Amino acid sequence: MGSLKIHPQVRINEYTESGAWTRETVQQLLVDRVRERGSQLAIVDPVNKAEHVDALPVRLTWAELDAEVDRLAAILLTAGVRAGDVIGVQLPNTVEQVVVFLASWRIGAIVSPLPVQVQGDAIIDACDELCVSAFVTAGRIGHLAAADRIASVRSEISTLRVVLSYGVGVPDGVVRLGHSAPTATDTVAVAAYTAAHRVDPNDCLAISWTAGTEGASKGVPYAHYESLSLARIVVDASRLTAEDVLLNPFPMMTAAGITGMLLPWLVTGAVLVQHEPFDLGSFLRQIAEEKVTYTAASPAALAAIELRDGPGLDLSTLTRILTSAAPLPSPTVQNWLERYGLEVVSHFGSIEGVSLVGEPVSASEFAGSGACFPRMARPGTELGLVDLRTGAEIGVPDVPGELRIKGPTVFSGYLNPARNPDPFDSDGRLMTGDLFVIAGEQGEYLRFFDRAADVIVRNGVTVSSVHRESLIAELPAVAEAAVVGCPDDEVGERIVAVVVCRPGQMLSLEQLVEHLVARGVDPATVPERLVISKGLPRNLGGRVLKRLLRQEVSRG
Repeated sequence: MGSLKIHPQVRINEYTESGAWTRETVQQLLVDRVRERGSQLAIVDPVNKAEHVDALPVRLTWAELDAEVDRLAAILLTAGVRAGDVIGVQLPNTVEQVVVFLASWRIGAIVSPLPVQVQGDAIIDACDELCVSAFVTAGRIGHLAAADRIASVRSEISTLRVVLSYGVGVPDGVVRLGHSAPTATDTVAVAAYTAAHRVDPNDCLAISWTAGTEGASKGVPYAHYESLSLARIVVDASRLTAEDVLLNPFPMMTAAGITGMLLPWLVTGAVLVQHEPFDLGSFLRQIAEEKVTYTAASPAALAAIELRDGPGLDLSTLTRILTSAAPLPSPTVQNWLERYGLEVVSHFGSIEGVSLVGEPVSASEFAGSGACFPRMARPGTELGLVDLRTGAEIGVPDVPGELRIKGPTVFSGYLNPARNPDPFDSDGRLMTGDLFVIAGEQGEYLRFFDRAADVIVRNGVTVSSVHRESLIAELPAVAEAAVVGCPDDEVGERIVAVVVCRPGQMLSLEQLVEHLVARGVDPATVPERLVISKGLPRNLGGRVLKRLLRQEVSRG
């Protein structure tokens, strides 16, 4: 199979001439980092690795990592994997996972990371759509016999030629992987192959999957061009350098994991500390023991950390923390600044290539109104808001419109266009499905309003679930909150709040309504029903699965 090219030449010309894209590749980044920082620490395993796979935690320098990559690249070549082949990867966040990515990329193969929970027909469907040539997993992932699981469906995947697995309990017919130094023959073979198969920055690097909060997940192919453009935004916005220690809490199947952590690590030469999502005790232990300077956490995780505050909590080395997946309540931002001296910066992104980074001031300036981001687009990027009912461009404040974006970070289209609608409008802008409003005294911000699929329409009034969730989260009794619409013949949709209470706390509908009205919410648009839940369903990116919540509250 030849290398999969992603972007048309006209787009390459536009963004390379503007300087937004370069000839840089992920393969060359690794070569550069090994040359510059060979004896220095590169990557660290989760402290609780043995809970997830049959292996103990390891720490590798850049030179040691490079040797592991060469050895696995040689094994892949021996197994018949070639440039342009797709490798399905089903591994937790470990050093081995990163080695698999880098070894695949070294020989020009394409990785497609799959959630570790996916099994049976879902694996078959994904592998068929990807036309996978190889699959890499572990003998055990948590309580799941992962290698047995893929081996059992192997005959049903017509393109799958080889299955490889780390760990013990590897079934017959599966190539067992381990840690070993490459032989001279391995090194020569890999070097010869890479010299004969030069990587182009327009080659497909990976195929990830959309979160699928409302419908089926879609494959998203992306090349070096837009991937490294996204990574550079993270590096610049977060001021990352080679002296940083990055703690990665994101699954590597997500954009946050790959373009938000893995590639910025390669760009800077920092230390990458892997965390298998999400164990709060291990997360805090890693911050303290590894002297982490930069990490990210969901609003729910930030709230949980606040509850752990005490003599045993050591965040002293942290200098920056990013949050995404949901708007952050203003009191949380203020509390982290006052208590820990840390600015929590909001990020809004998608695997399709949207990347908006908030300014710290915006989170408090628009308290309780959702996350805000500078309206001024980066050079080469076009941002606009469109009224979904009229199709008109929106240029005035407080009118919800769908974010449309065009630029060097945006992907080129879904893996299977025949099964997925065209995500671009007639001007070539990505139709994100995310609603924003123009905000700020000078209209200088975009404030996240809601997902278009999550807005609630009651008596003809468009209601933002996100705004209400942010305000509800201010209540001391609330650990997590979601607001959804339940179909109703009289008013269109009834507003329902689903709340997870903090341990030992209680909340009544009357208390919730009183708080919202006091914070300026129209009494006609407050929740009419309160559901106390043990936990909110979330996807692997941390977003609440509103579709499932609507089904649950409708049944109740």
